[in-house]
Amino acid sequence: MSVPVFNLAPDLSVSRLCLGTMTFGEQNSLSQSFGLLTQAFHSGINFFDSAEMYPVPQRADTQGKSEEYVGRWIRENNIPRDRIVLATKVSGPSGQMMWIRGGPNCLDAWNITTAIDNSLKRLRTNYIDLYQIHWPDRYVPMFGETEYDPTRQFTSVPIEEQLDTLGRAVDAGKIRYIGLSNETPYGVMKFLQFAERIPGYPKILSVQEWLSAVIMRVISLLAYSPLAMGILSGKYFSPDGGPEDARMNLFKGKYQEGESRYNLSNAMLKAAAMEYLHIAEEYSLHPVSLAIAFVLRHPLVASGVFGATKPWQLQEVLNACNVKLTPEVMAKINKK
Repeated sequence: MSVPVFNLAPDLSVSRLCLGTMTFGEQNSLSQSFGLLTQAFHSGINFFDSAEMYPVPQRADTQGKSEEYVGRWIRENNIPRDRIVLATKVSGPSGQMMWIRGGPNCLDAWNITTAIDNSLKRLRTNYIDLYQIHWPDRYVPMFGETEYDPTRQFTSVPIEEQLDTLGRAVDAGKIRYIGLSNETPYGVMKFLQFAERIPGYPKILSVQEWLSAVIMRVISLLAYSPLAMGILSGKYFSPDGGPEDARMNLFKGKYQEGESRYNLSNAMLKAAAMEYLHIAEEYSLHPVSLAIAFVLRHPLVASGVFGATKPWQLQEVLNACNVKLTPEVMAKINKK
């Protein structure tokens, strides 16, 4: 089994599977996290994604643990730094995480610079390969929202200031490349436009979105949640509603960002998931392998960002690298 690679930049090759770490420090202990990281690394995954706010659900006493665990794994296992690609994120304005710089309040120069320095300390590294803005510094519908509410607009930090600050971090050697996450096509194009017009501003390398979001052809897509928070594994359709320690059961009512998107009380979502599981059964494919293979087959996807809390779950994702979807299967999925 071989995990394919993708060239995000001439000097930045990433595995097409990226291990997300947002369970590290909450669902996964330090030793469990080490085990998953080691298993992924020795299986050909070199791309690891985190965020300053992780793990989730976010809490003051666990904030930053995901980055800390990754940093400790690198240091304590003597992992050559040039063998891995580290991605992490700065939190946008929220007002709900007062333990992160008072909210955070905004993405001005001080907030971005402070976040970078703190992530470097937790990751125990001199540089971050891909530094991403977790969500925009302006109101946009996200995390499952579909309607735009003009009353929620607020004064935001200009994109030019954000790019200037990130550019200074690149010049200082703290980060190599920059990316966006949960951004709109408008926002992506504005970041690209300013980078093109103003010398010294870094160009956005990638955008991290869920695959059903609008896809842009100008930069690489890092598709997160390819299993729809575990729904496409089929585990929540068992008579008992799935394992007690599955995320949607363990944190029911405590993880609004996830539940707003992946809620099985939504009849349309449930029906679509059931149809998908029927396709997997019809073609004798493991539903996890089908979901991951479908994402990786998309021509605009550079890497699929997934999570796993157990070694066997990680192995199921890795097995997808051996699955080749036929035109017949693809036609069935797209028809549904």
